[in-house]
Amino acid sequence: MPCVISSPSTDSGKTTLSLLISCWAFSKGIKIQTFKVGPDYLDQQQLSSIGQPICRNLDIFLSGEEWVYKNYFKHSMKYEFSLIEGAMGLFDGLGATAYSSTANVAKLLDIPVIFIVNASGQVTSLLPILRGFKDFDNGLTIKGIIFNNVNSVRHKKLIKEVFKNEDIEILGFLPSDSKIKVNKANLGLVSPLDSDRQIDVDYFASFAERNLDVDSLCKFLKSPQKKLLNISTNKDFKINKKKAIAIAEDKIFHFHYPETKEFLDEIGIPLISWSIFNNEEIPPEASSLIIPGGFPEKYACHISDSDKSLKSLREFRKKGFIYAECGGMMILGDLITDENGNDHKMSGILPFKSKKSNLSLGYRYIKGLKDTPIIKQNQSIRGHEFHYWEVEGSLGSDLKNNDHQNQLSPPWKIKSWETEFKNEGWSDKKLHASWIHLHLPSCPEAAANFVDATQGDYSQDN
Repeated sequence: MPCVISSPSTDSGKTTLSLLISCWAFSKGIKIQTFKVGPDYLDQQQLSSIGQPICRNLDIFLSGEEWVYKNYFKHSMKYEFSLIEGAMGLFDGLGATAYSSTANVAKLLDIPVIFIVNASGQVTSLLPILRGFKDFDNGLTIKGIIFNNVNSVRHKKLIKEVFKNEDIEILGFLPSDSKIKVNKANLGLVSPLDSDRQIDVDYFASFAERNLDVDSLCKFLKSPQKKLLNISTNKDFKINKKKAIAIAEDKIFHFHYPETKEFLDEIGIPLISWSIFNNEEIPPEASSLIIPGGFPEKYACHISDSDKSLKSLREFRKKGFIYAECGGMMILGDLITDENGNDHKMSGILPFKSKKSNLSLGYRYIKGLKDTPIIKQNQSIRGHEFHYWEVEGSLGSDLKNNDHQNQLSPPWKIKSWETEFKNEGWSDKKLHASWIHLHLPSCPEAAANFVDATQGDYSQDN
C-alpha cells in the first residue's frame, strides 16, 4: 500500500525524504511514481529530475476529487512503487480549512500517512505532537514516523525510549547533512532547470540506505492494484493539424503541468518548443503560443537583449493567439524593473511595467466577466496565484501602434478564501494574460475554450 509523506508543518523535511526514497529506488533499478499535493511546480521538478517518472500534482481545489482520484490510480499503477509528497502541515488546506489539504487527499485515496518530524531540540515533546495529529481526525491513519535532524546516538536512543509504547512504526532517523539540502529561493525550492547544483543521486541513495529502514518502508510504497476503466474524459475536438502551438520552454519559463502538454498531444494538436533564453524566433508553423510562468525577473537583462525573440513575439501578436500565465505575462509588458531598480525593455504588447512587490499566494475563485479565449461570461473556474511581482499602470509606450489596445480588458474577476472579487488580467479575442495559473486538463470549460481559441483564424485581424 502506498503512503502520503506529511509533517506537522512546512520545512520539516518532506521533500528531502521524498527525494531520498526516490534516489534509493533509482539506485536499485526500481521505478517509483511520485505525486505532489497542491499546485507546486518546483518540488515536482525536483522529483522529476532524478531519472524517475515525471512527478504529478494532486490538487483537489484545482482539479476536483474525481480527477485526483482517477489520475492517481492511472499513473501509480504503471510502476512498482509510488508515493505522495504532502504540502505544508497535514491539515493545512484552503484558508482556515482542511479542504484540499494533504489529509484531504489521503482520505480520498484511502492511504496511510508517514510522518516526518523535525526533532531538533526535542525528545518527549515529540510525543504530544504525534498524538495530537493522530487524534485530530479518526478517519486518517498515521502508520509510520521518521525523525529529522537527529545528530547523536543519545538523541536517537532517547526518542526510541519515548516512543517505545506507541502504536506507530519508527522508520528512520535523519541526521543533518548539507549534502542533502535542496537549495531554496523566495518562491520555494530552486528549480533544477535554474541551478548549477544538481542532486547527487548516488549520495542521496547511500544516505537513505544508512538512515532509513528501507525494508520496512517498502511496504508503504507498493503501488495499488485497483483496476479502473478507461478514465479519459476528453471530448471530441475538431483539430486542424496545421495549427501548431508553440510553448516557451527553457530555464526562464518552465512552470507548467505535464498533463497540459499530454492533453494537447492526446487530442492531436502539434506542439513545438520555443526558447526565449536562446533568442529563438517563434516557429513559423505555430498559430498559437503558450508562455507559462517562470523567472523573467531574474533574466530580465537577458530577455531584453533577446531581440529576435521579442521582435518575433510582437509580430506574432498580429496573427496568432497568445496565452500567458504569471511570469509569461510579465514579458508582454513594456518593462521589468529588477530588484536593483534597473529597467529592462520587454515586448511592449501590453501597457504596464512589472516591479517587485509583496507576495500574492493562494487559491483563487474565478468568474468570467466576458467571453474570452479561456472563460465565458459568468463561467466559474478555479486557479492559483504565486508571485512577488505586480504590474503598474500604463506607460503609454507606443500605444498608437497597438492595434488591439482599445479592446483590452480584464477577462475575469478573482477572489481568495477571505477576500472580495476584483478584476484581474488582460484579454481580447486573441490574447489572454493573467497572474493566474490554471490546470487546464482538469477544467473542461477552460480547456474547451482554450482549444477553440487555438483553432481560430486570426490572420485577417488588424
